[in-house]
Amino acid sequence: MKRAVTAIFALAFAGLFSTGCTRLRVVQSDVTAFHNWTTAPPPPGTPYRFERLPSQQAVGAQQDPVEGLARQALARVGMEFNPPAARYSVQVQISTRVIEQVGYGSGYDGFGFATPGVFLAGGNRGAGFGLSFPIAYANTYYRRELSLLVRDLATSQVAFETRAVSDGVRDETLAVLSSMMDAALQGFPQPPAGPRRVTVQIP
Repeated sequence: MKRAVTAIFALAFAGLFSTGCTRLRVVQSDVTAFHNWTTAPPPPGTPYRFERLPSQQAVGAQQDPVEGLARQALARVGMEFNPPAARYSVQVQISTRVIEQVGYGSGYDGFGFATPGVFLAGGNRGAGFGLSFPIAYANTYYRRELSLLVRDLATSQVAFETRAVSDGVRDETLAVLSSMMDAALQGFPQPPAGPRRVTVQIP
């Protein structure tokens, strides 16, 4: 009997562990994309190279992993990283803003008090007197913004532009950047017009 109970608990623990390891997260991005191909849209295998702003050149080590993720996302939509034979240049930028939202607990939900006040309580064994104050708490949000431009090197005109914005409560910009890249490039090279929300699942 003891061995049977032990086996049951072992199987249950293994099931929970495997479920936790395969759980997926949902990353939602608000995407707006525009395209203006002067010729036919680029077919699979079209070569490109990266283009950096002066500010990005000054911090090359920080830009390298961003372009690495962009390279993987562009490969998934058929573009080929080949600087010597490039027909297009790609410029990618990201930014992260930390937003602190301060709120106050409500006396009705059991966390803190809505407003300062005075209370007086009585009972069989005496009375009590005290003051109540609101309890503040802070919520930290991370607002990530991604922009990607594809420029035709023959005309120096921007042929494709896409932007993605995603909010989260975790400081993991690089962890979700890959999903934002996929969201921003969804429908490439001719994505639907207008803003849309794209959902991508990641481990």
